[in-house]
Amino acid sequence: MIKSMTAFSEASYTENDIRAEVEIRSYNSKNLDVALYLPGYCRRFEDGIKKIVAGTLARGRVEIRISVKDESEDAASFAVDEKRARAYYKALASLKQNLAIDSAITLDHVLAGREMIQDEEKETDFDLVWQAVSSAVTQALSALTTMRANEGENLAIDLEERMNLIEVELKTIEDRAADIPKIYRERLMERISRLTAGVEALDPVRLSQEAAILADKSDISEEIVRVHSHIKQFREILSSSKPAGRKLNFLIQEFNREFNTMGSKSGQAELSHTIVNLKSELEKIREQVQNIE
Repeated sequence: MIKSMTAFSEASYTENDIRAEVEIRSYNSKNLDVALYLPGYCRRFEDGIKKIVAGTLARGRVEIRISVKDESEDAASFAVDEKRARAYYKALASLKQNLAIDSAITLDHVLAGREMIQDEEKETDFDLVWQAVSSAVTQALSALTTMRANEGENLAIDLEERMNLIEVELKTIEDRAADIPKIYRERLMERISRLTAGVEALDPVRLSQEAAILADKSDISEEIVRVHSHIKQFREILSSSKPAGRKLNFLIQEFNREFNTMGSKSGQAELSHTIVNLKSELEKIREQVQNIE
């Protein structure tokens, strides 16, 4: 079944207090285009994430936003520079004595000095982070694929209905096309009859040959057969589990080519109107196909 390229999903995964949250949005694109937005220290995972995406999706602009949090109790820790604090306290005590200040020196006075307490960085376990990130990405991609498949089912229903309309109109063209060579032959004979009135009779064999050539040029039976073949192939691709967007887009071009040839050959107003309607329906199909992976 076909899949849409437009979808959204999110997922989270926690591995030993390392929590990764992933949000994925996908849009239409001719190729697979992955854009990653993640913490700086996670840049080392870019190639691995793109491999996971490439193993799941074939086409589309895929934007992935990743955040990582350490939820362990020692995630945030601080270190006291006791040597600096003692030196600062002695400086305050000396200043107090020299200035004959009676008030006591408090902890707030000591902390007013710079860099008494500093953040203590926890060593990052990148294997743990990768486990959380890769698992969250895999889950989000699974949800994205499900949404793409659901959207694809809706697209398939719409495309099948439109293809049914084309098939009905094609049957109308097919019924009318059977009379086109005969009509052209009669028109030719009438024109020749008017132009040669009072003139010595022309070679009937040559007239028949010319009429046959003109009738052959106006015959659209081959185009009709090819369109029937395209319709069959279109439906087969719709029901396939493989990426179908490029193949369907190519078939749309082939449909257009056959309809254009029919329009140039037919020369009948009614058939021309029908072909215009078919091309209009085909354009709607083409727009829908742009959403297919």
